[in-house]
Order: sequence, then C-alpha cells, then structure tokens
Amino acid sequence: MEHQLDVPATEPTSSKIILCVASFYKGNDFLDQCKREGWKVVLLTHESLLTKPWVRESIDEVWAMPSFTDWRAVENAVCYLARTRDFSRIAPLDDYDVELVAHLREHLRIPGMGETTARYFRDKLAMRARARDRGINVPEFIHVLNHDRIRRFCREVPAPWLLKPRAEASSVGIRKLQREEDIWPIVEELGDKQPAYLIERMIPGDVFHVDAIISERKVVFAEVHRYRKPLLEVTHSGGIFASRTVERGSEVERKILDTHRQVVEQMSFVRGVMHAEYILGRDDGKVYFLETAARVGGAHIVDLVQASTGINLWREWARVELAQGEHPYTLPEHRRDYGGLIVSLARQEVPDTSAFSDPEIVWRLENHPHHVGFALRAPTGERIDALLDEYEPRILRDYMAVLPAPLTPTA
Repeated sequence: MEHQLDVPATEPTSSKIILCVASFYKGNDFLDQCKREGWKVVLLTHESLLTKPWVRESIDEVWAMPSFTDWRAVENAVCYLARTRDFSRIAPLDDYDVELVAHLREHLRIPGMGETTARYFRDKLAMRARARDRGINVPEFIHVLNHDRIRRFCREVPAPWLLKPRAEASSVGIRKLQREEDIWPIVEELGDKQPAYLIERMIPGDVFHVDAIISERKVVFAEVHRYRKPLLEVTHSGGIFASRTVERGSEVERKILDTHRQVVEQMSFVRGVMHAEYILGRDDGKVYFLETAARVGGAHIVDLVQASTGINLWREWARVELAQGEHPYTLPEHRRDYGGLIVSLARQEVPDTSAFSDPEIVWRLENHPHHVGFALRAPTGERIDALLDEYEPRILRDYMAVLPAPLTPTA
C-alpha cells in the first residue's frame, strides 16, 4: 500500500477522523466540507489516481492501493491504519465503493449504512425485488438463472427487453433485446456469469431522476428532473445528454415524489444522499421505479442541482454523513429556480465554447478533455427548454463525437 502523508501519522489530534474511499477521482467538495467541519480527513484511493488534482489542502493523509478488488486486502489495510487512527466515519465517494464501505463499517463497527441495506442500492435485482415485494411499481423482470423461467418470461412479457448487469452503475453493460432468439447466444456467452444479470421489460415513457437528501428517514430535499433523452439511449445510440427541472408543483412532480418517498421508506434508507430514476409510463400513466443509488448523481447532475437551487449535494452529503443522527442536520436556505444541463462528447480536445454567452449559463464544463457542457438557471422551465432547444443542434453540428457504449465502468 503506497502512502503519501501530509502530517505525521502519530500526531495527536482532538478532531474526529473520517476515512474516505474513492476508486474514481471525484468528491473534492465532500473532502473539503469534512475538513471545514473540523474533521481529520484520510483518503484511500487507487495508486493510478494519486496524480489527480485532489484537494490536498483539505486532506490530512492519502493512502493508495493497486485496486480494491481484493476486499480482504483492503480490510487488512484499513485495520492496520485503525491501529493508530480512531476512525469515527467511513464514506464511499463512488457507487462502486458503496458495498465495500458498508462491509468495512460492519467489520469495524462504525456508524453508517450496513451491508444488507447497501445491497438495495447496488444490486439491481435486489432493489427491484424489494420494491416489487413492498408494492412499488417496477417493470417486469426475471433473474438470469433458471432457463425455463426465462422462456416463460419471454412468452408472457412483451419485448423489447433490457439485459442488465446487477452490479454496474448507470447504463454500463446494458443490452437491448428485441426477440427471444437474441437472448440465448448472450446467455451462453455469459457462462457462469449468468446469475450476475437480469432481464427487464423496457417500458415506453419519459425517464426522470430524483436527487435527494435524507436525514433520519425523512426526505428533507428532493429535486425532480426529466431526461430529454434517456441516458441508456444516449450511451448506446449516441447523442447529447440533457436534463431539466420538471414544472414545480405539477402533477408529474407530485407523482414522482410520492413514489420516491415510498422507495426511501421501503429501502430502509436512514440518512445520506440518493440518486433514483423513474419512468412515467406512456401507455398507463403509472410511475415505475427503475433504480437507485446511495450517492450523488453522475454526469454532472450535481452541477444541475446547484444551478437551480444553490445546494451542493457533495457538501450536504458530507454534513449528513458526519452527523449520523448524533446532532440535527439543517438544510441550508435555497432557491427554487429551474435548471438545465447539457453535456456531450466533443471532437476537439479543448472545445472553445466562448460563442455560448447567455447569462443563464452558470456553470461551464472545463478541464475535461473532449467534452462540452453547460448548466443553466432561469426563472421558468420554458426558458430552459428554449435554451436547450437552441444548444442541442449547435453542439451536434460543431462539437459532438460518438464512442461505442462502455461495457465496463469508466471514470
């Protein structure tokens, strides 16, 4: 385990210590907020990420391992650190770290989400089964396990279907299937990995995401946004990723939030941040739960939420995580404007976006090679729609690039 130490390991300190686990470079605002709250911050990451621009001034110690694949090795390393560091909290900074951190918390008996609950936020099969068993609408699904049951599913549930890995994040590894005969070559190819997948009915409709803060089982903040084009479609067919705040006070917002509160309750989520996705069925008008994660949303959704509300989900996640119910969490005052987000791969390594100069642009994607993107803020949803309608063809014409859909996670 490589060690980069900014203060002596044996230095006495009266502050509490949080261990932050990061298998990808992200979460600088989380780390900085922990330091602002008076905590000593220890970062455990991959060796390949040591050169990334972490907020070193807010991190007391940085430790690194080749990977986190071997949980026993990570467990041994953390226990070794704990001999001279009294960790009070352990937090994951990425979706792929949620289960590992839950395991470490239980092993060290540290407060926070444990392994059973963590499965509902990482395992797509577990979260669907839990939601269905608790009366929440979910698309019909089947575990890729018993072949006779799969054949029966194909006869009874109309196509198209989606083959999904149970443990990947976002749309990584998902395949769209139109006929039963498309399924079996893939299933055979998976071999012993078949049980790590499920097949789900693809319901036509608009896809929404809810990004929320939960404190002591209560949803204290939740923003509902609609993808202009589902992320799955963007990832697999190419295109521009965009999302915008739904009409505040609308029937759609109410229906999505009602379902979201059920999900929070039935998934036994106590505190933290959640990113969840829902589909509003085009044929029946019902809200269906798609999936959820115990983390901030990816694809710069944090910047979208901050644009419309002023709330930085990374920082609020840190505050809730540190509190752990030992003292009350208070949500900061915030705006209720409308936000829009648009992001695309770009042909240019460093795109020149100076031609986009509207005052509604409050964040611009920079220092991210071959990407272009903006977050917008306006007093009305109509203005956001007008800007996104204008920006999409311009980005398509002048910048957009397309890469094959990822089958494994990328940073």
